[in-house]
Amino acid sequence: QVQLVESGGGLVQAGGSLRLSCAASGTIFSIAAMDWYRQAPGKQRELVAAITSGSSTNYADSVKGRFTISRDNTKNTVYLQMNSLKPEDTGVYYCKTEWDSIRYWGKGTLVTVSS
Repeated sequence: QVQLVESGGGLVQAGGSLRLSCAASGTIFSIAAMDWYRQAPGKQRELVAAITSGSSTNYADSVKGRFTISRDNTKNTVYLQMNSLKPEDTGVYYCKTEWDSIRYWGKGTLVTVSS
């Protein structure tokens, strides 16, 4: 069983920064790829950033150069550092992993960027 708990969301002005955290339970964390998704109001959930067990990263074009995903295997935690935030970054941010063909999602944390 894997549980994911996101934190760090909030209200920020455009141009500001936030750091999201996703704490994972279970013993698979260090060998599992981890993803951050977001869902804006009225839109489909989209992949924002991904990190492999070896810490290779990938980003959506819309966040490249502004967001950084990282992981700390000693803390079973993955982070999303978000800089130069824009109103279009507003949404619920979810952490996700997949193991044994099962997808695990956190409940999400809300990020609101005001203009």
